[in-house]
Amino acid sequence: MPPPKDVVKIAIQMVGAIPQLIDLQQTKPLASVLKDVCDAWSLPNAERYALQYADGRQTYITESNRRDIKNGSILRLTTSPDQEAEQLYVGIQSKNVDVKTDSLKKLASLSQDVTFAQEFISRNGLKQIYSIVEEGNDTGEMLAHTLKAFTELMEHDFVSWENLSTVFIRKIVSYVNMNAVDASIQQLSLSILENMVPTSRLFFELVKKEVTLDRLLTHLQVTNAELQLKAMALLIALLLSATDAERREMMDYLREKNLRQFIHKNIIHSSEPLGDEMAHYLYVLQSVSLNLCEPRMKTSMDPYSQEQRDLLQSLRQTAFELESEVPAGSFSTERRRSLCVKEFRKLGFMNNSNPAEDLRRAPPGLLALDNMVYFSRNTPNAYSRFVLENSSREDKHECPFARSSIQLTLILCEILHIGEPCSETAQAFYPMFFGQDHFFEELFCICIQLVNKTWKEMRATQEDFDKVMQVVREQITRTLSLKPTSLELFKTKVNALNYSEILKLRQTERLHQEETLAVPVLELREKLKPELLELIRQQRLLHLCKGTLFRKISSRRRQDKLWYCRLSPNHKVLHYGDVEEGVQSPPIESLTEKIPVVDMKMLLVGKECPHTKEKSSGKQNKDVLELAFSIVHDMEEYCLNFIAPTRYEFCLWTDGLNVLLGKEMTSERTQTDLDVLLSMELKLRLLDLENISIPDNPPPVPKPPSNLNFCYDFSHAEQ
Repeated sequence: MPPPKDVVKIAIQMVGAIPQLIDLQQTKPLASVLKDVCDAWSLPNAERYALQYADGRQTYITESNRRDIKNGSILRLTTSPDQEAEQLYVGIQSKNVDVKTDSLKKLASLSQDVTFAQEFISRNGLKQIYSIVEEGNDTGEMLAHTLKAFTELMEHDFVSWENLSTVFIRKIVSYVNMNAVDASIQQLSLSILENMVPTSRLFFELVKKEVTLDRLLTHLQVTNAELQLKAMALLIALLLSATDAERREMMDYLREKNLRQFIHKNIIHSSEPLGDEMAHYLYVLQSVSLNLCEPRMKTSMDPYSQEQRDLLQSLRQTAFELESEVPAGSFSTERRRSLCVKEFRKLGFMNNSNPAEDLRRAPPGLLALDNMVYFSRNTPNAYSRFVLENSSREDKHECPFARSSIQLTLILCEILHIGEPCSETAQAFYPMFFGQDHFFEELFCICIQLVNKTWKEMRATQEDFDKVMQVVREQITRTLSLKPTSLELFKTKVNALNYSEILKLRQTERLHQEETLAVPVLELREKLKPELLELIRQQRLLHLCKGTLFRKISSRRRQDKLWYCRLSPNHKVLHYGDVEEGVQSPPIESLTEKIPVVDMKMLLVGKECPHTKEKSSGKQNKDVLELAFSIVHDMEEYCLNFIAPTRYEFCLWTDGLNVLLGKEMTSERTQTDLDVLLSMELKLRLLDLENISIPDNPPPVPKPPSNLNFCYDFSHAEQ
């Protein structure tokens, strides 16, 4: 018979003793269990001992987490957390350097455990760590252990970062600014500052003043990838905590220092693969930079602003330079006004007499005017050619430059998500963004010429304006999805995707859709579905067996801690456990935690998950909600919480878990995969029917013949 739910079979080890195999009664107080274990080994003072996992994170067993113990777990009898905390509290104050160093090293390791951390902090242990940092001059191993211990203790959120003293912060800053200091100390110092900056305006100003952008750029240029990552993390934290004016000032300075080009050459195109964390920081940097356009995008043109009116007039003067050179006295005021109206009409403004009215719509607001002026000043030949070429066409066939520019600017803002907040998890950045200053304006210059090219290819009239802009949007999005590495490559690819190519793509998609809507084909689809759904189920389970690396994300920041989860080959047990950075596919034996599939009761997603409800007090991030899911196990009392690295992983894991629970796969990926498989299978089966129309109804079955004498009589075989 299987053991009762409240009993787990475990092994308990102790150095120098024969292990004990016991049935742990989960209803029995932990103090009584410890006394029984100590009595078996004849150990007095059972209250001085505790149990902890022998493998993995070696977490202490407490009344709150004892239900996580699984059958077959190996525990170790060790000194209780309060005793350890007391010993280490004394040890880190020792005058003996070796004792102090060893104590700090052990403290850094044990501080990962929440129970120990609580005991150590309750003894005012953090004050001793502050003293070691503030008063010490050591920059070697002892300091590295001290900073590591501090980081781990602060990770548990028992103490606010705002309690740190200015002296402590300046000391941490000094390690970042030192040249002759170990890289591990600088990494820890950068990590501490990164956590500190978002918590207080005072801390932000202090760090921004003491750790200059030049110093961060120096750290970004090192070959040590981990130090480079931490420097980028602090830079992003500073940018996100800054005011709009400060952020613009910082980005302007970074542009002067050619940060984009450095990232493009030495990080994106580095020989080392780009990690998820760095990809996220590059996405945030791109988003922050593009969002600098937001104020102009949301600002309507002020017809009474002389500066804005001058910009508008410069468009007319650049396009019609020769006409503008005629002396002012040659024309009357009325004649000049009539000429201006005519020229603004040629520029493609809807309101010729008052073109400022066209720019009152926000978005795109003044950003559209900025783009037009940039195009006219930086590519004057292309600008003049665009305007003059369309001026010579018939009225209904001319491509309106201004109207197209305004709509194109709005399209680019939507595609690039300008004005939207940064995601906490996204990693999608455009490599070509980092290869070009004035990226948005240069992209506009390429795309506005694409508008003119597509207009001509479509032989469009004014009535076709919306259709042309839809095609242009499709050309841009399809090309961006290819992730071109430079604007030149983007220009080549987007121009190659001409209107006829778009029509071919649309026709292919339409034919594919039409051929799958015939009644016999729909019936065949339904017959094929069960077989293909089973294929998808097997693929999902195989993916779970392969496993996935998950990150632990707190409400405060993205964390470096990783854990891995995978399904056993027999599909009966879910194995999981913490892993170190760089481990891609740990063996299943190294994952110490287990959940039997039979104990899994329910799958929760999104807002239903307990780890998203815990953060409901703060501003909830939509992206994290979309990636969160939890497994409820053991009579709906305990949950294993996940935040998937990508939406793709979320879909595969939730589908796989639903399969294990005997439920339907509900993710959008299931439908996508099913459509692809059905499409391929149908094409293969209908290959012989190419160019043959399939009737909606089957042909009538003819009546049976009056006799069957025409059948061959096999009884008269040849002799």
